Amino acid sequence: MESVQQQVDNMINENRVVVFSKSYCPYSRSTKQTLDGLKAEYCLLELDQEENGASIQGYLESKTGQRTVPNIFIAAKHVGGNAELQAAHKSGELKSRLQANGAIKA
Repeated sequence: MESVQQQVDNMINENRVVVFSKSYCPYSRSTKQTLDGLKAEYCLLELDQEENGASIQGYLESKTGQRTVPNIFIAAKHVGGNAELQAAHKSGELKSRLQANGAIKA
């Protein structure tokens, strides 16, 4: 059985976009709507529906310094949360980054 650290790091390294979310969180919902609107492919993990969600959230905090959700990674780089994602979307940077790593088909 892989550790929480291995599970999280593997998800981040094996997927173009990863969103650590909570199903009831309005900020997470906004992030998912933005990515869906761009037709981006992303890996989603709803921490409130995972048996070890609290452990995953704890590891993410130690890895990124961010305890809140959504916690977003693009091309294995930490983006931040919904505010950072929306700012990147507004500037056009988000779509460019997603296209550059193949998460959106041009």
